[in-house]
Amino acid sequence: MGVVNVTPDSFADGGRHFDTRAAVAHARQLAEDGADLIDIGGESTRPGSAPVSEEEEMRRVIPVLEGLSLKIPVSVDTRRPRVMKAALAAGASMINDVEALAAPGALEAIAKNPCAVCLMHKKGEPATMQQDPHYDDVVSEVKIFLKEAVERAAGAGIAAGRILVDPGFGFGKTTQHNLLLLKSLSQFEDLKVPLLAGLSRKSTLGKLTGRPVEERLAGSLAMALLALQGGARILRVHDVRETRDVVRVWEAYQKA
Repeated sequence: MGVVNVTPDSFADGGRHFDTRAAVAHARQLAEDGADLIDIGGESTRPGSAPVSEEEEMRRVIPVLEGLSLKIPVSVDTRRPRVMKAALAAGASMINDVEALAAPGALEAIAKNPCAVCLMHKKGEPATMQQDPHYDDVVSEVKIFLKEAVERAAGAGIAAGRILVDPGFGFGKTTQHNLLLLKSLSQFEDLKVPLLAGLSRKSTLGKLTGRPVEERLAGSLAMALLALQGGARILRVHDVRETRDVVRVWEAYQKA
C-alpha cells in the first residue's frame, strides 16, 4: 500500500504532494513502482496534529481521486462518514479508518457500499495520544479492541471478506508498545481477517536509530520484513519500490 498524503503537515512527506497534480503524479509513480493499492489521506493524524474540517479534507482528496486513472485499487484514509461517502462516489474502493468506524454513521456508510475497510486501533486523539500512553497488556487490549470492531462491522452487515485490521503502530503507543505488538503479530491471526501494518518512517524508528524521518528507509525495510514474518498481508509504506524488493526476497525465501 503506497501512501499519498495530500496534507501540509504529515510527518513523513507533509507538503510534498499537497498540490493535486503533485499528488496524482506521486500516486501514479507508486503504482509504477509496484504498489498493489494506493492510500490517499487529506488529514494528518500524526502525533500532535490538529483536525481539519470535512470541507477541507474533501477539497484535498476528491480532486486527486477524480484525477487518477489506475488499474489498482485506491483507498482513502479518513475517519468521517461524509468524506467516506464522497470518496467512494469518486472512485475509492477501500476506506482506511483510524477510528475503526466509531464515528456516528460510519458503519452505515460502509455497509451500504461493497468497498473494503480497514479498522485501526488508536488510543486517544492525535493531538495528545503520545503523551504517556498506558496499557496493562498492550497486545491483549489492542486485540480485544479489534475483535470488537470486527464484530460491530459484521453486525452492521459488512461481510468479513471486506474487512482488514491494523494494530495502529504509533497511535497512542510508546516504542516498547510498538515493539511488543510487532513481536506478537501472529496472535492477531485469531481475528481471521487480513492484517495491515503501518511502520514506515515512524518515530519509533527515530528513537531506535537516531535517524531523522528522511533517513529511516533501512529501518522501515527491517520493520517491513519483521511484519511479513509476523503475518502482515498489507504493508502501508512510503517507499514502495524498495519495500517491493523486500517482499520479493521474502516470498522467494518462503518458497525455497
